[in-house]
Amino acid sequence: MHLHLIRIVALHEIRTVFRSKMPFILYSILLAMLLLAGFVGWNYVSKFNAQQARYTTEVQDNWMNQPERHPHRVAHYGYLVFREKAPLSFFDFGLDSYVGNSVFLEAHRQNTVNMSEAGFSNGMLRFGELSMALVLQLLVPLFIIFLGFATVAGLKQNGVLKILLCQKASYFDILAGKTAGLVAVTWLLFLPLILAALIGGAVLLQNEINAELLLRSGLILFVYAVYFLIITMIVTGVSAMSKNASNALIMLVLGWMVCFIVIPKSAQTLGSSLYKAPDKIAFEQAIEAEVRKEGDSHNPDDPHFAALRANTLKKYGVDSVHKLPVNYGAMVMQEGERITSGIFGTQFNKLIETYQAQNAVSVILGFFDPYLPLRNISMQLCGVDFDTFSEFQKQTEQYRFDKTTLINKIHLTQISYENDRAQKVAQSNWQQMPPFEFRPVPLAATIYNAKWSLIALLFWLVAGAAALGFISSQRKFQL
Repeated sequence: MHLHLIRIVALHEIRTVFRSKMPFILYSILLAMLLLAGFVGWNYVSKFNAQQARYTTEVQDNWMNQPERHPHRVAHYGYLVFREKAPLSFFDFGLDSYVGNSVFLEAHRQNTVNMSEAGFSNGMLRFGELSMALVLQLLVPLFIIFLGFATVAGLKQNGVLKILLCQKASYFDILAGKTAGLVAVTWLLFLPLILAALIGGAVLLQNEINAELLLRSGLILFVYAVYFLIITMIVTGVSAMSKNASNALIMLVLGWMVCFIVIPKSAQTLGSSLYKAPDKIAFEQAIEAEVRKEGDSHNPDDPHFAALRANTLKKYGVDSVHKLPVNYGAMVMQEGERITSGIFGTQFNKLIETYQAQNAVSVILGFFDPYLPLRNISMQLCGVDFDTFSEFQKQTEQYRFDKTTLINKIHLTQISYENDRAQKVAQSNWQQMPPFEFRPVPLAATIYNAKWSLIALLFWLVAGAAALGFISSQRKFQL
Protein backbone atom coordinates (compact mmCIF):
# COMPACT_ATOMS: atom_id res chain seq x y z
CA MET A 1 0.00 0.00 0.00
CA HIS A 2 1.39 3.36 -1.06
CA LEU A 3 -0.19 6.30 0.73
CA HIS A 4 1.02 8.92 -1.72
CA LEU A 5 -0.49 6.97 -4.63
CA ILE A 6 -3.77 6.55 -2.75
CA ARG A 7 -3.77 10.30 -2.16
CA ILE A 8 -3.19 11.01 -5.87
CA VAL A 9 -6.04 8.68 -6.90
CA ALA A 10 -8.35 10.20 -4.28
CA LEU A 11 -7.64 13.77 -5.40
CA HIS A 12 -8.19 12.79 -9.02
CA GLU A 13 -11.54 11.20 -8.06
CA ILE A 14 -12.61 14.36 -6.21
CA ARG A 15 -11.73 16.55 -9.21
CA THR A 16 -13.56 14.17 -11.54
CA VAL A 17 -16.72 14.33 -9.42
CA PHE A 18 -16.75 18.11 -9.22
CA ARG A 19 -16.07 18.53 -12.95
CA SER A 20 -19.40 16.94 -13.79
CA LYS A 21 -22.73 18.78 -13.52
CA MET A 22 -24.74 15.69 -12.59
CA PRO A 23 -23.46 15.44 -8.97
CA PHE A 24 -24.39 19.08 -8.39
CA ILE A 25 -27.89 18.49 -9.75
CA LEU A 26 -28.37 15.43 -7.54
CA TYR A 27 -26.90 17.22 -4.53
CA SER A 28 -29.14 20.25 -5.12
CA ILE A 29 -32.19 17.98 -5.04
CA LEU A 30 -31.04 16.25 -1.85
CA LEU A 31 -30.11 19.57 -0.25
CA ALA A 32 -33.57 20.97 -0.98
CA MET A 33 -35.17 17.84 0.50
CA LEU A 34 -32.94 18.03 3.60
CA LEU A 35 -33.67 21.71 4.19
CA LEU A 36 -37.39 21.16 3.69
CA ALA A 37 -37.44 18.11 5.97
CA GLY A 38 -35.41 19.95 8.62
CA PHE A 39 -37.65 23.01 8.60
CA VAL A 40 -40.89 21.03 8.59
CA GLY A 41 -39.63 18.75 11.35
CA TRP A 42 -38.37 21.61 13.51
CA ASN A 43 -41.56 23.62 13.01
CA TYR A 44 -43.76 20.66 13.90
CA VAL A 45 -41.78 19.69 17.02
CA SER A 46 -41.67 23.33 18.16
CA LYS A 47 -45.44 23.76 17.87
CA PHE A 48 -46.13 20.33 19.32
CA ASN A 49 -44.00 20.94 22.43
CA ALA A 50 -45.54 24.39 22.92
CA GLN A 51 -48.99 22.81 22.76
CA GLN A 52 -48.02 20.04 25.22
CA ALA A 53 -46.54 22.60 27.61
CA ARG A 54 -49.73 24.67 27.44
CA TYR A 55 -51.89 21.63 28.21
CA THR A 56 -49.56 20.62 31.05
CA THR A 57 -49.88 24.07 32.63
CA GLU A 58 -53.65 23.95 32.26
CA VAL A 59 -53.89 20.52 33.90
CA GLN A 60 -51.59 21.58 36.75
CA ASP A 61 -53.63 24.75 37.35
CA ASN A 62 -56.87 22.76 37.46
CA TRP A 63 -55.30 20.32 39.90
CA MET A 64 -54.05 23.08 42.18
CA ASN A 65 -57.37 24.94 42.15
CA GLN A 66 -59.54 22.04 43.25
CA PRO A 67 -61.80 22.97 46.19
CA GLU A 68 -61.86 21.13 49.50
CA ARG A 69 -62.66 17.52 48.71
CA HIS A 70 -62.61 14.00 50.02
CA PRO A 71 -59.16 12.50 49.27
CA HIS A 72 -60.65 9.58 47.35
CA ARG A 73 -62.50 11.97 45.05
CA VAL A 74 -59.19 13.73 44.45
CA ALA A 75 -57.58 10.41 43.59
CA HIS A 76 -60.28 9.70 41.01
CA TYR A 77 -60.23 13.28 39.69
CA GLY A 78 -57.07 12.15 37.94
CA TYR A 79 -54.17 13.86 36.28
CA LEU A 80 -53.18 14.11 32.61
CA VAL A 81 -49.53 13.82 31.64
CA PHE A 82 -48.39 15.00 28.21
CA ARG A 83 -45.27 13.67 26.49
CA GLU A 84 -43.05 16.26 24.85
CA LYS A 85 -40.75 15.38 21.97
CA ALA A 86 -36.97 15.19 22.45
CA PRO A 87 -34.85 18.15 21.21
CA LEU A 88 -33.33 16.06 18.39
CA SER A 89 -36.62 14.47 17.30
CA PHE A 90 -36.95 17.02 14.48
CA PHE A 91 -33.95 15.30 12.83
CA ASP A 92 -35.18 11.71 13.20
CA PHE A 93 -38.88 11.07 13.85
CA GLY A 94 -38.29 7.43 14.81
CA LEU A 95 -41.27 5.92 16.64
CA ASP A 96 -42.74 9.24 17.75
CA SER A 97 -45.66 9.11 15.35
CA TYR A 98 -46.61 5.59 16.42
CA VAL A 99 -46.57 5.91 20.20
CA GLY A 100 -48.97 7.84 22.42
CA ASN A 101 -48.58 11.43 23.53
CA SER A 102 -50.68 11.58 26.71
CA VAL A 103 -51.75 9.33 29.58
CA PHE A 104 -54.52 9.77 32.16
CA LEU A 105 -53.41 8.88 35.69
CA GLU A 106 -56.01 7.81 38.25
CA ALA A 107 -56.35 5.63 41.33
CA HIS A 108 -56.76 1.85 41.01
CA ARG A 109 -56.18 1.85 37.27
CA GLN A 110 -53.13 1.87 35.03
CA ASN A 111 -53.82 3.48 31.67
CA THR A 112 -51.57 3.19 28.64
CA VAL A 113 -50.24 6.16 26.67
CA ASN A 114 -52.75 7.19 23.99
CA MET A 115 -53.38 9.84 21.31
CA SER A 116 -50.64 8.98 18.80
CA GLU A 117 -50.42 10.69 15.41
CA ALA A 118 -50.75 7.30 13.70
CA GLY A 119 -54.12 6.80 15.37
CA PHE A 120 -55.49 9.91 13.64
CA SER A 121 -53.84 9.47 10.25
CA ASN A 122 -54.68 7.51 7.15
CA GLY A 123 -52.73 4.56 5.82
CA MET A 124 -50.12 6.74 4.11
CA LEU A 125 -48.14 6.98 7.34
CA ARG A 126 -46.95 3.40 6.86
CA PHE A 127 -44.83 4.61 3.94
CA GLY A 128 -42.85 6.79 6.32
CA GLU A 129 -42.47 10.52 6.93
CA LEU A 130 -39.95 12.80 5.29
CA SER A 131 -37.26 13.58 7.85
CA MET A 132 -33.62 14.55 7.57
CA ALA A 133 -32.65 11.12 8.87
CA LEU A 134 -34.76 9.40 6.22
CA VAL A 135 -33.09 11.36 3.42
CA LEU A 136 -29.61 10.68 4.79
CA GLN A 137 -30.25 7.00 5.44
CA LEU A 138 -32.05 6.08 2.21
CA LEU A 139 -31.32 8.67 -0.47
CA VAL A 140 -27.69 9.59 0.20
CA PRO A 141 -26.68 5.95 -0.47
CA LEU A 142 -28.38 6.31 -3.88
CA PHE A 143 -26.37 9.50 -4.39
CA ILE A 144 -23.16 7.58 -3.61
CA ILE A 145 -24.23 4.79 -5.97
CA PHE A 146 -24.73 7.19 -8.88
CA LEU A 147 -21.40 8.88 -8.10
CA GLY A 148 -19.39 5.70 -7.81
CA PHE A 149 -20.94 2.87 -9.82
CA ALA A 150 -18.51 3.53 -12.71
CA THR A 151 -15.55 4.56 -10.60
CA VAL A 152 -13.61 1.30 -11.21
CA ALA A 153 -15.78 -0.47 -13.79
CA GLY A 154 -15.41 2.56 -16.05
CA LEU A 155 -11.63 2.23 -15.90
CA LYS A 156 -11.98 -1.35 -17.10
CA GLN A 157 -14.19 -0.35 -20.00
CA ASN A 158 -11.86 2.32 -21.35
CA GLY A 159 -8.67 0.37 -20.65
CA VAL A 160 -7.25 2.90 -18.18
CA LEU A 161 -7.14 0.34 -15.34
CA LYS A 162 -4.50 -1.77 -17.14
CA ILE A 163 -2.39 1.33 -17.73
CA LEU A 164 -2.60 2.30 -14.04
CA LEU A 165 -1.68 -1.21 -12.94
CA CYS A 166 1.40 -1.08 -15.19
CA GLN A 167 2.55 1.92 -13.17
CA LYS A 168 3.56 1.80 -9.52
CA ALA A 169 -0.03 1.70 -8.25
CA SER A 170 -1.42 -1.62 -7.01
CA TYR A 171 -5.06 -2.59 -7.41
CA PHE A 172 -5.59 -1.98 -3.69
CA ASP A 173 -4.10 1.52 -4.02
CA ILE A 174 -6.62 2.28 -6.76
CA LEU A 175 -9.56 0.89 -4.77
CA ALA A 176 -8.51 2.68 -1.59
CA GLY A 177 -7.97 5.95 -3.46
CA LYS A 178 -11.32 5.75 -5.23
CA THR A 179 -13.05 5.01 -1.90
CA ALA A 180 -11.24 7.87 -0.16
CA GLY A 181 -12.15 10.30 -2.92
CA LEU A 182 -15.84 9.38 -2.94
CA VAL A 183 -16.18 9.41 0.84
CA ALA A 184 -14.39 12.76 1.05
CA VAL A 185 -16.93 14.24 -1.39
CA THR A 186 -19.84 12.77 0.59
CA TRP A 187 -18.49 13.96 3.93
CA LEU A 188 -17.77 17.43 2.58
CA LEU A 189 -21.28 17.79 1.19
CA PHE A 190 -23.31 16.30 4.04
CA LEU A 191 -21.49 16.17 7.39
CA PRO A 192 -21.28 19.96 8.00
CA LEU A 193 -24.97 20.20 7.16
CA ILE A 194 -25.83 17.44 9.65
CA LEU A 195 -23.84 19.07 12.46
CA ALA A 196 -25.27 22.54 11.84
CA ALA A 197 -28.83 21.18 11.69
CA LEU A 198 -28.49 19.11 14.87
CA ILE A 199 -26.99 21.79 17.08
CA GLY A 200 -28.84 24.75 15.57
CA GLY A 201 -32.25 23.08 15.56
CA ALA A 202 -31.94 21.67 19.08
CA VAL A 203 -30.72 24.99 20.51
CA LEU A 204 -33.65 26.83 18.92
CA LEU A 205 -36.07 24.30 20.40
CA GLN A 206 -34.81 24.39 23.99
CA ASN A 207 -33.04 27.80 24.02
CA GLU A 208 -29.86 26.33 25.46
CA ILE A 209 -26.90 24.16 24.63
CA ASN A 210 -25.50 21.56 27.03
CA ALA A 211 -22.84 18.87 27.13
CA GLU A 212 -25.23 15.99 26.49
CA LEU A 213 -26.68 17.69 23.42
CA LEU A 214 -23.18 18.24 22.02
CA LEU A 215 -22.19 14.64 22.76
CA ARG A 216 -25.31 13.23 21.15
CA SER A 217 -24.84 15.46 18.10
CA GLY A 218 -21.19 14.43 17.83
CA LEU A 219 -22.06 10.74 18.06
CA ILE A 220 -24.80 11.10 15.43
CA LEU A 221 -22.32 12.84 13.14
CA PHE A 222 -19.79 10.06 13.75
CA VAL A 223 -22.14 7.14 13.02
CA TYR A 224 -23.42 8.79 9.83
CA ALA A 225 -19.81 9.38 8.73
CA VAL A 226 -19.06 5.68 9.31
CA TYR A 227 -22.26 4.73 7.48
CA PHE A 228 -21.34 6.79 4.42
CA LEU A 229 -17.87 5.20 4.45
CA ILE A 230 -19.40 1.71 4.56
CA ILE A 231 -21.74 2.48 1.66
CA THR A 232 -18.84 3.93 -0.33
CA MET A 233 -16.72 0.81 0.22
CA ILE A 234 -19.62 -1.37 -0.92
CA VAL A 235 -20.12 0.75 -4.06
CA THR A 236 -16.40 0.69 -4.88
CA GLY A 237 -16.22 -3.06 -4.26
CA VAL A 238 -19.18 -3.86 -6.52
CA SER A 239 -17.80 -1.55 -9.20
CA ALA A 240 -14.44 -3.32 -8.95
CA MET A 241 -16.03 -6.77 -9.35
CA SER A 242 -18.16 -5.74 -12.33
CA LYS A 243 -16.97 -6.03 -15.93
CA ASN A 244 -18.71 -2.83 -16.97
CA ALA A 245 -20.48 0.16 -15.44
CA SER A 246 -24.01 -0.90 -16.42
CA ASN A 247 -23.65 -4.23 -14.59
CA ALA A 248 -22.36 -2.40 -11.53
CA LEU A 249 -25.30 0.02 -11.55
CA ILE A 250 -27.86 -2.79 -11.86
CA MET A 251 -26.30 -4.76 -9.00
CA LEU A 252 -26.07 -1.71 -6.76
CA VAL A 253 -29.66 -0.58 -7.36
CA LEU A 254 -30.93 -4.12 -6.72
CA GLY A 255 -28.84 -4.23 -3.55
CA TRP A 256 -30.29 -0.88 -2.46
CA MET A 257 -33.83 -2.22 -2.90
CA VAL A 258 -33.06 -5.34 -0.88
CA CYS A 259 -31.24 -3.55 1.95
CA PHE A 260 -33.49 -0.52 2.26
CA ILE A 261 -36.93 -1.94 1.46
CA VAL A 262 -37.10 -5.75 1.58
CA ILE A 263 -34.99 -6.58 4.65
CA PRO A 264 -36.33 -3.79 6.95
CA LYS A 265 -39.95 -4.72 6.19
CA SER A 266 -39.16 -8.42 6.58
CA ALA A 267 -37.50 -7.76 9.93
CA GLN A 268 -40.67 -6.17 11.31
CA THR A 269 -42.87 -9.00 10.03
CA LEU A 270 -40.51 -11.73 11.22
CA GLY A 271 -40.19 -10.20 14.70
CA SER A 272 -43.97 -9.93 15.12
CA SER A 273 -44.41 -13.53 13.93
CA LEU A 274 -41.76 -15.03 16.18
CA TYR A 275 -42.72 -13.11 19.32
CA LYS A 276 -46.44 -12.39 19.46
CA ALA A 277 -47.46 -9.58 21.82
CA PRO A 278 -50.92 -9.59 23.46
CA ASP A 279 -53.38 -6.91 22.40
CA LYS A 280 -54.67 -4.31 24.86
CA ILE A 281 -57.74 -6.35 25.88
CA ALA A 282 -55.70 -9.50 26.53
CA PHE A 283 -53.14 -7.48 28.49
CA GLU A 284 -55.81 -5.98 30.77
CA GLN A 285 -57.54 -9.33 31.22
CA ALA A 286 -54.26 -10.91 32.33
CA ILE A 287 -53.84 -8.17 34.96
CA GLU A 288 -57.41 -8.63 36.23
CA ALA A 289 -56.92 -12.39 36.52
CA GLU A 290 -53.72 -11.91 38.54
CA VAL A 291 -55.43 -9.35 40.80
CA ARG A 292 -58.24 -11.78 41.60
CA LYS A 293 -55.66 -14.40 42.58
CA GLU A 294 -53.58 -12.02 44.71
CA GLY A 295 -56.33 -10.05 46.42
CA ASP A 296 -59.34 -8.03 45.27
CA SER A 297 -59.95 -4.97 47.46
CA HIS A 298 -63.52 -4.67 46.15
CA ASN A 299 -64.43 -8.18 47.35
CA PRO A 300 -65.39 -8.12 51.07
CA ASP A 301 -64.85 -11.89 51.33
CA ASP A 302 -61.38 -11.88 49.75
CA PRO A 303 -58.98 -14.02 51.90
CA HIS A 304 -56.06 -11.62 51.47
CA PHE A 305 -57.98 -8.63 52.78
CA ALA A 306 -59.62 -10.72 55.50
CA ALA A 307 -56.11 -11.53 56.72
CA LEU A 308 -55.15 -7.83 56.46
CA ARG A 309 -58.11 -6.90 58.63
CA ALA A 310 -57.25 -9.52 61.28
CA ASN A 311 -53.58 -8.53 61.37
CA THR A 312 -54.42 -4.82 61.63
CA LEU A 313 -56.83 -5.37 64.53
CA LYS A 314 -54.23 -7.49 66.28
CA LYS A 315 -51.51 -4.89 65.71
CA TYR A 316 -53.52 -2.08 67.32
CA GLY A 317 -55.09 -4.31 69.97
CA VAL A 318 -58.73 -3.55 69.12
CA ASP A 319 -61.66 -5.72 68.12
CA SER A 320 -63.27 -3.47 65.50
CA VAL A 321 -62.08 -1.35 62.58
CA HIS A 322 -64.15 1.51 64.02
CA LYS A 323 -61.77 1.66 66.99
CA LEU A 324 -58.60 1.92 64.89
CA PRO A 325 -56.61 5.19 65.20
CA VAL A 326 -56.35 5.28 61.40
CA ASN A 327 -58.88 4.98 58.60
CA TYR A 328 -59.15 1.30 57.73
CA GLY A 329 -60.85 2.06 54.38
CA ALA A 330 -57.78 4.01 53.25
CA MET A 331 -55.57 1.15 54.37
CA VAL A 332 -57.55 -1.26 52.18
CA MET A 333 -57.31 1.12 49.22
CA GLN A 334 -53.55 1.46 49.57
CA GLU A 335 -53.09 -2.30 49.82
CA GLY A 336 -55.21 -2.74 46.69
CA GLU A 337 -53.13 -0.07 44.98
CA ARG A 338 -49.93 -1.88 45.94
CA ILE A 339 -51.22 -5.16 44.53
CA THR A 340 -52.52 -3.80 41.23
CA SER A 341 -49.45 -1.63 40.69
CA GLY A 342 -47.10 -4.55 41.35
CA ILE A 343 -49.01 -6.85 39.00
CA PHE A 344 -49.20 -4.17 36.30
CA GLY A 345 -45.43 -3.65 36.60
CA THR A 346 -44.77 -7.38 36.19
CA GLN A 347 -47.09 -7.75 33.20
CA PHE A 348 -45.80 -4.55 31.62
CA ASN A 349 -42.20 -5.76 31.94
CA LYS A 350 -43.18 -9.00 30.20
CA LEU A 351 -44.77 -6.99 27.41
CA ILE A 352 -41.63 -4.86 27.11
CA GLU A 353 -39.50 -8.02 26.91
CA THR A 354 -41.70 -9.28 24.06
CA TYR A 355 -41.29 -6.05 22.12
CA GLN A 356 -37.55 -6.05 22.81
CA ALA A 357 -37.37 -9.59 21.42
CA GLN A 358 -39.17 -8.37 18.29
CA ASN A 359 -36.72 -5.48 17.97
CA ALA A 360 -33.79 -7.86 18.46
CA VAL A 361 -34.62 -9.44 15.10
CA SER A 362 -33.77 -6.20 13.31
CA VAL A 363 -30.61 -5.89 15.42
CA ILE A 364 -29.50 -9.38 14.32
CA LEU A 365 -30.35 -8.64 10.68
CA GLY A 366 -28.17 -5.55 11.05
CA PHE A 367 -25.20 -7.87 10.48
CA PHE A 368 -26.64 -8.50 6.99
CA ASP A 369 -27.83 -4.97 6.24
CA PRO A 370 -25.87 -1.81 7.22
CA TYR A 371 -29.00 0.34 7.10
CA LEU A 372 -30.63 -1.35 10.12
CA PRO A 373 -27.90 -0.66 12.72
CA LEU A 374 -27.63 2.97 11.64
CA ARG A 375 -31.41 3.41 11.83
CA ASN A 376 -31.47 1.93 15.35
CA ILE A 377 -28.54 4.02 16.60
CA SER A 378 -29.94 7.22 15.08
CA MET A 379 -33.31 6.72 16.79
CA GLN A 380 -31.68 5.96 20.13
CA LEU A 381 -29.36 8.97 20.06
CA CYS A 382 -32.25 11.26 19.05
CA GLY A 383 -34.46 9.92 21.86
CA VAL A 384 -37.20 8.60 19.57
CA ASP A 385 -36.68 4.87 20.16
CA PHE A 386 -38.68 2.21 21.97
CA ASP A 387 -36.54 2.37 25.13
CA THR A 388 -37.33 6.08 25.59
CA PHE A 389 -41.06 5.49 25.16
CA SER A 390 -41.17 2.53 27.58
CA GLU A 391 -39.21 4.63 30.10
CA PHE A 392 -41.86 7.33 29.82
CA GLN A 393 -44.58 4.76 30.52
CA LYS A 394 -42.70 3.43 33.57
CA GLN A 395 -42.06 6.89 35.00
CA THR A 396 -45.69 7.95 34.60
CA GLU A 397 -46.83 4.79 36.39
CA GLN A 398 -44.39 5.43 39.24
CA TYR A 399 -45.63 9.03 39.45
CA ARG A 400 -49.24 7.79 39.53
CA PHE A 401 -48.45 5.31 42.31
CA ASP A 402 -46.57 7.90 44.40
CA LYS A 403 -49.36 10.46 43.95
CA THR A 404 -52.06 7.94 44.89
CA THR A 405 -50.03 6.77 47.88
CA LEU A 406 -49.75 10.34 49.17
CA ILE A 407 -53.51 10.88 48.74
CA ASN A 408 -54.25 7.60 50.52
CA LYS A 409 -51.98 8.72 53.37
CA ILE A 410 -54.06 11.90 53.71
CA HIS A 411 -57.18 9.74 53.73
CA LEU A 412 -55.61 7.41 56.29
CA THR A 413 -54.69 10.11 58.79
CA GLN A 414 -57.12 13.01 58.25
CA ILE A 415 -60.43 11.25 57.55
CA SER A 416 -62.15 9.23 60.27
CA TYR A 417 -63.69 5.88 59.44
CA GLU A 418 -67.12 6.92 60.72
CA ASN A 419 -69.14 8.89 58.18
CA ASP A 420 -66.14 8.68 55.82
CA ARG A 421 -67.68 9.99 52.59
CA ALA A 422 -69.13 13.15 54.09
CA GLN A 423 -65.75 14.53 55.16
CA LYS A 424 -63.34 16.80 53.29
CA VAL A 425 -59.76 17.97 53.65
CA ALA A 426 -58.08 21.29 52.83
CA GLN A 427 -56.87 21.82 49.27
CA SER A 428 -53.38 22.60 50.58
CA ASN A 429 -52.89 18.84 50.97
CA TRP A 430 -52.61 18.18 47.22
CA GLN A 431 -51.15 21.56 46.35
CA GLN A 432 -47.87 20.29 47.80
CA MET A 433 -47.59 17.56 45.15
CA PRO A 434 -44.93 18.30 42.48
CA PRO A 435 -45.84 18.13 38.76
CA PHE A 436 -44.58 15.27 36.61
CA GLU A 437 -41.14 15.71 35.05
CA PHE A 438 -39.85 13.14 32.59
CA ARG A 439 -36.21 12.10 33.03
CA PRO A 440 -34.83 11.09 29.62
CA VAL A 441 -32.69 7.99 29.22
CA PRO A 442 -29.09 9.01 30.08
CA LEU A 443 -26.54 8.99 27.27
CA ALA A 444 -24.52 6.19 28.90
CA ALA A 445 -27.62 3.98 29.05
CA THR A 446 -28.46 4.90 25.44
CA ILE A 447 -25.01 3.79 24.28
CA TYR A 448 -25.32 0.56 26.26
CA ASN A 449 -28.73 -0.16 24.73
CA ALA A 450 -27.27 0.46 21.27
CA LYS A 451 -24.21 -1.73 21.80
CA TRP A 452 -25.18 -4.50 19.37
CA SER A 453 -26.10 -2.03 16.64
CA LEU A 454 -22.75 -0.29 17.18
CA ILE A 455 -20.99 -3.65 16.94
CA ALA A 456 -22.91 -4.41 13.73
CA LEU A 457 -21.83 -1.08 12.24
CA LEU A 458 -18.21 -1.79 13.25
CA PHE A 459 -18.55 -5.26 11.68
CA TRP A 460 -19.61 -3.69 8.38
CA LEU A 461 -16.70 -1.26 8.54
CA VAL A 462 -14.16 -4.06 9.04
CA ALA A 463 -15.89 -6.32 6.51
CA GLY A 464 -15.88 -3.56 3.90
CA ALA A 465 -12.17 -2.94 4.31
CA ALA A 466 -11.48 -6.69 4.23
CA ALA A 467 -13.62 -7.09 1.10
CA LEU A 468 -11.63 -4.40 -0.72
CA GLY A 469 -8.43 -6.18 0.27
CA PHE A 470 -9.76 -9.50 -1.00
CA ILE A 471 -10.98 -8.03 -4.29
CA SER A 472 -7.63 -6.36 -4.91
CA SER A 473 -5.85 -9.71 -4.43
CA GLN A 474 -7.92 -11.49 -7.11
CA ARG A 475 -6.52 -11.31 -10.63
CA LYS A 476 -9.93 -11.93 -12.26
CA PHE A 477 -11.29 -8.64 -10.89
CA GLN A 478 -8.49 -6.68 -12.55
CA LEU A 479 -9.53 -7.63 -16.07
